Amino acid sequence: MDETGQMKTDRLKIRKTGIVMLGAALLLLAGSVFLGRFPAPYVTSLSDLMTQDLVQQVVWQIRIPRILSAFVTGMVLAASGMVFQMIFRNPIVDAGFLGVSGGAAFGASLGIVLLGGSMATIQGSAALFAVLGLGFSWIMAVRIRFGDWILRLILAGIAVSALFAAGTGLLKYLADPLRELPELTFWLLGGLWGITWTDTLQTLAVCIPCLIVIWLFRWRLNLLSMQDETIFSLVADASKERIVLLLTAVIATSAVVCKAGQVGWVGLIIPHIARRLVGSDAQKALPCSLVLGGIFLLLCDNASRTLLSGEIPLGILTSFIGAGLFLILLLTRPMLVGRK
Repeated sequence: MDETGQMKTDRLKIRKTGIVMLGAALLLLAGSVFLGRFPAPYVTSLSDLMTQDLVQQVVWQIRIPRILSAFVTGMVLAASGMVFQMIFRNPIVDAGFLGVSGGAAFGASLGIVLLGGSMATIQGSAALFAVLGLGFSWIMAVRIRFGDWILRLILAGIAVSALFAAGTGLLKYLADPLRELPELTFWLLGGLWGITWTDTLQTLAVCIPCLIVIWLFRWRLNLLSMQDETIFSLVADASKERIVLLLTAVIATSAVVCKAGQVGWVGLIIPHIARRLVGSDAQKALPCSLVLGGIFLLLCDNASRTLLSGEIPLGILTSFIGAGLFLILLLTRPMLVGRK
């Protein structure tokens, strides 16, 4: 087969993959409405949904906003992971490795324990410390004098995340054991059990504009993943685009962390799966990551709220499944960052 025929075959394969994923996402969103522990375990029958007012209230007031929040949270974490991996040219970073999630967790904990606990305070504090976490990791990686860029960035991210984790631990020690500590502990485990329509709309108001910006800049990610010398030869200055994308990813991540707590591994694993399905070109891999991230986190949240009578923390499920998938990816073939 000649090169032109191969390109047409690849495009057809990618188009089919996209259609299948979109169909699976829509089916999952619709089917998730019928999953839960009320009025019967696991599955809510259509007759109960149509005839019982209480079931309708549960579905409309609890399940639907939670389903939307889970899907959007997965989209944000996956898209942010893709942005971080390509801009830093590092296949094993995400918000958790770069101090972003740790900073957002510390900021939200600070808002809960010491700053009054209002939602605006928690979100603002989380966003501020998420940006600071990324900035500290970047500065430390630049100043470290040994190893390549990937090693320096990982080491810096580990150190910054550890500092924020220590600060969060101190806040847990200072928290009111009857009121603030239980809320903080369950929040750090990750979960969407307290999500309301107000929470969902607040999250969407921040995340949708951020995702639109990332979507519009997706074709530039291929350029920004190149070496600095190559970028400089093609454009005069790409630093502004990097800053815009990084700030957008950090703000979106902090917004979902405020609501869902620490949910790990999504931003690390999903971009790699997307690249293996549709290739390394960000114009195709980023949309694939968005859909896959939403599907993955919604599946985990469905399991979290359905399998047991007591809810399983979402962060535990994503870490367990994500770590297993990560090992599989490591054992199969090298991870790719950048365009094929």
